[in-house]
Amino acid sequence: MKGVVDEVMLAEPRGFCAGVDRAIEIVERALARHGAPIYVRHEIVHNTYVVGDLKAKGAIFIEDLAEVPPGATLVFSAHGVSQAVRAEAARRGFQVFDATCPLVTKVHVEVAKLAREGYEFIMIGHKGHPEVEGTMGQLTEGIYLVEDTHDVARVRPRGDKLAVVTQTTLSVDDAALILAEVKRCFPHVREPKKQDICYATQNRQDAVKVLAPAADVVIVVGSPTSSNSSRLRELAERLGTPAYMVEGAQDLQPAWFEGRPRVGLTAGASAPDILVQQVIARLREMGATTIRKMDGVVENVRFPLPRGLGDRSMSEVVSSRS
Repeated sequence: MKGVVDEVMLAEPRGFCAGVDRAIEIVERALARHGAPIYVRHEIVHNTYVVGDLKAKGAIFIEDLAEVPPGATLVFSAHGVSQAVRAEAARRGFQVFDATCPLVTKVHVEVAKLAREGYEFIMIGHKGHPEVEGTMGQLTEGIYLVEDTHDVARVRPRGDKLAVVTQTTLSVDDAALILAEVKRCFPHVREPKKQDICYATQNRQDAVKVLAPAADVVIVVGSPTSSNSSRLRELAERLGTPAYMVEGAQDLQPAWFEGRPRVGLTAGASAPDILVQQVIARLREMGATTIRKMDGVVENVRFPLPRGLGDRSMSEVVSSRS
């Protein structure tokens, strides 16, 4: 269908963050060095395309370590794991590479440190999300999950030392509202020195706040299981712009763009750029003649790889050869 779309505006930044880049690279390097199969606990990142690509290369995604044979190589996903999972992997003698995002690890370290000082915790996050399960699983007790402001009143800490931590991929605005209620109910709660919501989540949400008011409709490239992608779609709609999440160009519906020729396009932190480019190509088929990038933050973050997989990231190796 031609002539429906006129202009595509690209959010900056969008797509892969440093933690996702690192996690995928860990699986690819493990496959290259140790051969297939490589077992990965949980989806390495929440994107159907990425998981399918790694499966084709020899990665096997599992939820229960009982599915992993003796002597196998195991990768923990970017979302992190509980202490119980770590202990089981060590007990069973797997070769483990940890792809936990360093910003999630930072939260785990903070929880462990403050727990030794006698703190209990309120965790702001979504029940059942693997990152939440991993963070709450750093302790066997004394950590309470709140998903909204109403949950805060139900928290009954045993002592007076209380700290708050946050899932890294939440809506910045929603988390701020819940945190305000936590501070109202528990005025002496200890907050992180720096907020737990990661730089990439913050930057992509800030970019949508610029993008949505300029667009007639917003398209978010991401998988439904991706928390940060879902938050981008919700944010655009909250700002008054119709928004849809797609896993790829095949999901685009021409009816979405009727009377809405200016399309804002972004992608969650776990969505690869190839999917964005395919969406752009489809929007061109629908009539888009102008593709322009919005102004935004430039991200230059790189995280080191685990020991045993090389001390430089592939991007640094490639750039040193060019």
